[in-house]
Amino acid sequence: VGWIDCLAKGDHIGRGIYTRGTHYDPPLGNGKYPEAKPIFSMPVDLPSFAVNTFTVRAFNEVYYRAMMTDYARSISHYDPFFYPLDTVNNWNRFYGKQGFLQWQCVVPLEAREAVISILERIAHSGQGSPLVVLKTFGDRRSPGMLSFPRRGITLALDFANRGQYTFDLLNELDAIVREVKGAIYPAKDARMSFETFAVSFPNWEEFAQYVDPKFSSSFWRRIMAGRN
Repeated sequence: VGWIDCLAKGDHIGRGIYTRGTHYDPPLGNGKYPEAKPIFSMPVDLPSFAVNTFTVRAFNEVYYRAMMTDYARSISHYDPFFYPLDTVNNWNRFYGKQGFLQWQCVVPLEAREAVISILERIAHSGQGSPLVVLKTFGDRRSPGMLSFPRRGITLALDFANRGQYTFDLLNELDAIVREVKGAIYPAKDARMSFETFAVSFPNWEEFAQYVDPKFSSSFWRRIMAGRN
């Protein structure tokens, strides 16, 4: 898995940290694995302006340099490895009462340059995110009609909610993904258009045949309302 400094520009665009791990089976000397415990609890909501271009850029710079000088091999509990945010209780409060918007895409491997275009657009907007995850999906395709994983590169980010300014940025990122026939992850979505959904999931009409009109989600009603 990779972390990326999404505000880096020019020659530094795409810089990040790569982390990998393998399961460790033999028990440790004392017979116990290191336990995963929250190390901090956010007691209050930060002001909405706290997460901004300057604070995110400062965090990204410090984190990048700290990780670059702290290369190590170690044994870790699986919780902090797979779920690092869980080491901070109520971490969502860092974004303030307006909250945040999650956005995740997948683009074909052949269109990997789209990831650079996405990062360039984010850096230009100044709406950076300290939480950026880059992964690759393998060739195994889920049989689900609306399954998101598919062969390609997936990029996930959390953006502080700045209202229409943030929504406009995400619409621009959606357009980049649509152009290369990628997809946006519905489980993390709060605003994608029907156009983006249809490109992301070309089998949606087949799925729609099985939809019970008496049972639906807010997501489905929102998406279908945008058909015309």
